[in-house]
Amino acid sequence: MHIELEKRAERSKVMAWASPIVAIVATMITGGLVFALIGKPPFKALWIFFFEPFASLWSLEELVVKATPLILIGVGLSVAYRANVWNIGAEGQLTFGALLGGAVPVLANGWNTPATLVAMLVLGAIGGMIWGLVPALLKIKAGVNEILVSLMLVYVAQLLLDWLVRGPWRDPHGFNFPKSVGFEGWQTIPTIGDGRLNLGVLLAVAAAVALAVLMRRTIKGYEVRVLGEAPRAGRFAGFSHDRMVLFAFLLSGGLAGLAGVIEVASTVGQLQPNISPGYGFTAIIVAFLGRLDPIGVILAALMLAASYLGGEAAQVALGISDKAARVFQGILLFWVLACDTLILYRPRLVRGSTAEAAR
Repeated sequence: MHIELEKRAERSKVMAWASPIVAIVATMITGGLVFALIGKPPFKALWIFFFEPFASLWSLEELVVKATPLILIGVGLSVAYRANVWNIGAEGQLTFGALLGGAVPVLANGWNTPATLVAMLVLGAIGGMIWGLVPALLKIKAGVNEILVSLMLVYVAQLLLDWLVRGPWRDPHGFNFPKSVGFEGWQTIPTIGDGRLNLGVLLAVAAAVALAVLMRRTIKGYEVRVLGEAPRAGRFAGFSHDRMVLFAFLLSGGLAGLAGVIEVASTVGQLQPNISPGYGFTAIIVAFLGRLDPIGVILAALMLAASYLGGEAAQVALGISDKAARVFQGILLFWVLACDTLILYRPRLVRGSTAEAAR
């Protein structure tokens, strides 16, 4: 007796919406077992990790701050993945966008007008697009795998940033620390209220709504869906796969670069070797947990942002490693992909041995 996966005649609409919920519940159960195995009280740990980030006004503000870059990157990746274009290097595009946008206050520190912030945001988006253009062109012109190229460029961008803030762009009054000059005035994103919540969240939500409209109400959105689900049919319809690769990388790379410059112009406040706790990689989980839908990405981003805050709280309350958040994000991705299998396949109990079933 064994279990087989039987292909469904059509996608299960019930499982398409139930899959993320099942994945979250399974992640909590798995997380509880992990905490128990390392000698931590599982119920207390799960409360701190998953629910405490929603418990106060301050934590809710921090949740939105953490979710902002995840929304921006996640909505871009959701469109790329829907088109069957695999951009895995959003972390590098975020870094290069932050670097190019952050170059404005570093190289022109005396320029501090509203135009400064506009220039930073525009250059940040352009930086992400440039970094996304490399794997796109290599894919189109030479057939190079975009997954490998976009991923390897992450480390190139990070090492370039590290070299700059330790060398040419290091703050001469920074006591030899590897960081640039601090950003001030219009070199930073205006805040909302007295906390760290800033106008970047409005840009993120606007990007999600705009892409939701694009995907549902425009010919371009239809082209994305057709080329992603039925490439052969898309070619018969006259849609170009090469142009779609270019579009997907420019869009997702530009939004990742915008997220990067917003991050350094708000919560970080300068260029330094580490400007992201892995938002570009976490946004991959966000895109899939959000069902590759821009509006769904907003909810998924809040969930993953909670894992960052919960991980920080768990370090203090339980004395666990700062890698705990990464572990839970990995467990969540595993369960999301596993549960997504049930959208196209149904489990079936087969009696008898495998050899008998084969006969």
